[in-house]
Amino acid sequence: MSRVKLRRKIRFLSLRARELRMIARGLLSTRHPIDVHLIPIRRCNLSCAYCNEYDNFSKPVPIEELRKRVDRLADLGASIITISGGEPLLHPELEELIRAIRSRGIIAGLITNGYLLTPDRIYRLNRAGLDHLQISIDNVMPDDVSKKSLKVLDKKLQILAEHAEFAVNINSVLGSPVRNPEDAITVARRAVALGFSTTVGVIHDHSGQLMPLSPRQQEIFDQVAAMDKRSYSRFYEIFQRNIARGRENRWRCRAGSRYLYVCEDGLVHYCSQQRGYPAIPLEDYTRAHLDHEYVTEKSCAPRCTVSCVQVIGMFDNWRDPQTRKAFDSSSAPLIVLASQPAGKNF
Repeated sequence: MSRVKLRRKIRFLSLRARELRMIARGLLSTRHPIDVHLIPIRRCNLSCAYCNEYDNFSKPVPIEELRKRVDRLADLGASIITISGGEPLLHPELEELIRAIRSRGIIAGLITNGYLLTPDRIYRLNRAGLDHLQISIDNVMPDDVSKKSLKVLDKKLQILAEHAEFAVNINSVLGSPVRNPEDAITVARRAVALGFSTTVGVIHDHSGQLMPLSPRQQEIFDQVAAMDKRSYSRFYEIFQRNIARGRENRWRCRAGSRYLYVCEDGLVHYCSQQRGYPAIPLEDYTRAHLDHEYVTEKSCAPRCTVSCVQVIGMFDNWRDPQTRKAFDSSSAPLIVLASQPAGKNF
């Protein structure tokens, strides 16, 4: 255990230095993606009622194709690649994908439901060079909405605390599908007790738009948000509080430029909740596309709750107004992902 803690400390210091370089580069230049969500498999081992980002039949993307996508993203200058899904731990060559990301000098992140974590799998993720892992826990006890519960996952959290050399964040959620909002406090306290960072998100509707929290949920949101000790969280606090209170945010969404979502078919989309636009093959995506989307206004932005896109937007919200219209601001969002309940909020 002491050796794991020492290696974790060394890797943390190395990662912090790389993150600082990433931030400096992101501030100095606007012509590269900062974060890319890459989907290696759409299939998931769970079927949470609010999620619109999975199926139960898709095959994993071949590792040869994933390596090509990583190389293309590296050529575009991507700083971070976050592996998501579906459930990425279902991909049989996930560790090879992580190695491919790290071999190009890119920070490697992973979003998982945690069910498939074992000491051996964590060891393999350590060896592959994983930098960040995030698990969202929706409740304390499983119910018909979500099985991502603290009761089920607590053993997984314990083995992460014992074996993981990479950074771990536990995300709790609030919103109408969550029956016991106080569970978010319990989840966050457990994460802090195990030495993990913790965040809280607001579950959005099927097109990534906010659903205001109740007064009690807002109180819980504030309490959990206060446990977030990350350096940038204070700058993000006003944005998050507006979301919790159902208020619109005025910001410049740089999706399609500074943030990319690359689906299992290799198409570039704005984000998980706006799949279908621009839907250009990654192999054909160029810096001209990055420049175009950088100055393109998205009418879904004011009521967006997709926090990963918002965090990246902080790099450029103070500069370069958006002068192009992606679609009429009075119209519906770009694409509606069927009539399903809310999706993930990462």
